[in-house]
Amino acid sequence: MKVCVYGAGAVGGHIAGRLMRAGADVSVIARGPHLAAIKDHGLLIEAKDGDFHGRPKASDDARDIGEQDVVIVSVKAPSLPQIADGLRPLLGVDTRVVFAMNGIPWWYFHAHGGALDGTRLARIDPDDRIWTAVAPERVVGAIAYTACTVRKPGVIHAENARNRIILGRPDGAPDARVDELAGLLTVGGLEMEVTGRIRDAIWAKLLMNLTGGTLGVLTASAMRDALSHPVLADAASAIAAEGAAIARALGCDPGDPGTVRSRLSVSGHKQSVLQDLELGRAMEIDALFRVPLEIGRMVGVATPTLDLVTALVIQRAKAAGLYAD
Repeated sequence: MKVCVYGAGAVGGHIAGRLMRAGADVSVIARGPHLAAIKDHGLLIEAKDGDFHGRPKASDDARDIGEQDVVIVSVKAPSLPQIADGLRPLLGVDTRVVFAMNGIPWWYFHAHGGALDGTRLARIDPDDRIWTAVAPERVVGAIAYTACTVRKPGVIHAENARNRIILGRPDGAPDARVDELAGLLTVGGLEMEVTGRIRDAIWAKLLMNLTGGTLGVLTASAMRDALSHPVLADAASAIAAEGAAIARALGCDPGDPGTVRSRLSVSGHKQSVLQDLELGRAMEIDALFRVPLEIGRMVGVATPTLDLVTALVIQRAKAAGLYAD
């Protein structure tokens, strides 16, 4: 299988390494010193189940790579409009495009059914650039539970002993190519699940992001430290409950929101949106926070706690020059 990882940073680089470990024909799109290091020395993954190294074909231009069986997009949501045209050279007639990203995805309402079917999300995909370039019929959703960092150019550190990815098409249909990809990643050492209800998985992860992301940014802390304060722990419970209410109004099962607080309270890993703030990178405010709230308005769910913490996070991001309306 020919697989290109578009955005071989922390999570994307880890996935690329796992695919190389399984014997796939892997290429990566990267940039800057990270790209240079991969070209010169290959890609090294430091993981709890052992370090592994490979030499993927690497470029900053998809025209150097050509058509693929699968493209895995793992960039931050604010970059999506900028990469739309860059994805086109990778797409053949039967290419699947896996979006391994946090938050509400641009394709969320494709094949959703009901009154909101086909709704476009302009905050995430302005002018339908990704919708037009990729076409949602190609899309596979991906939810990644893996805590990774780029330790230095060309080197990805995977913190967790357990690394899990959930895959699924928006329409819930079975797909042999998705099954093949899941099989390769299993051989590469990841825990894999293919589901017909990918939106349930999106909301289950999003409850963690809504809670840990907002409170992480506002406290500049890992959740293990922030949630040791009883008032913040209560706020975490309220945020998760409001997010779960939006999910249920959309017909999704996000799991028990009561477990979010307890799961986050043992995490010493800083949320990715907080890492972006500290490193001066564009923050995923829209996909993680604003769009879920906008969807809440669509379905008539009140979110007073989320409204407050999101407004504070937006102001913090603006003050840092990392977000603009």
